[in-house]
Amino acid sequence: MTVPNILKDILAVKRVEVATSKARAPIAVVEASARAAPPVRGLRAALRQPPGEPVRVLAEIKRASPSAWPIRPGADPAEIARAYAAAGAAALSVLTDRQFFDGELGFLARCREAVAIPLLRKDFLIDTYQIAEARAAGADGVLLIVAALSVAKLGELIACADGFGLDVLVEVHDEHEAEVAIAANANLIGVNHRDLRTFTIDMSLTGVIAPMVPPGTVLVAESGIKVTADLQLLGAVGAHAVLVGEQLMRATSPGAALATLRGV
Repeated sequence: MTVPNILKDILAVKRVEVATSKARAPIAVVEASARAAPPVRGLRAALRQPPGEPVRVLAEIKRASPSAWPIRPGADPAEIARAYAAAGAAALSVLTDRQFFDGELGFLARCREAVAIPLLRKDFLIDTYQIAEARAAGADGVLLIVAALSVAKLGELIACADGFGLDVLVEVHDEHEAEVAIAANANLIGVNHRDLRTFTIDMSLTGVIAPMVPPGTVLVAESGIKVTADLQLLGAVGAHAVLVGEQLMRATSPGAALATLRGV
């Protein structure tokens, strides 16, 4: 597996972060907090599109990114969460990476207190410690990126998340990665239209991968979604939901932008 340079840089930072976190709070302590956390809100169930209903939106709270830094500096995650929920978001994707996305793990607790819809911890997870950390912090699901993990590590992290009752959004960028996700029995798959090597967008990728996934899989289209027609086209090729972040976070009113995107 060839790992894109930007991803290599991020993963190198993550390894240091995990080691630092483990030294500060032993995993047994974090796991105890995770098991004491309130019941999860079903992320996968929230993103599944019932027949005849509109495509769901997984709205993202993202203050910055390596490709578009900055996006909305200093944005209050709780305020954005409330605006998204009021505009009909099915769930929220919360960036918790600090160095590259200007996020914080603490954003999860602030958003959970502000809204009643499920939360996805979006970060670069490479260790079971981070899974327990996500559950303890208030996440209802976690993102796992196939390009960032070996097949064995992907399986280990999925099993760990299952043990904590967390849904897992397994992100793929091409057909080979989709095959890896399917072999790992992923039932919630995100198709990222952005090539991590070039940052170019291929909006046709969801339509290519949709026929590959087993029945019952919830498919989420990610990146490049800008207008209502994008939701309709992606829904027509098999997406249950779309993940939208930058387009909303750059708007004067993220909540109003989400309502417009949903065609409300």
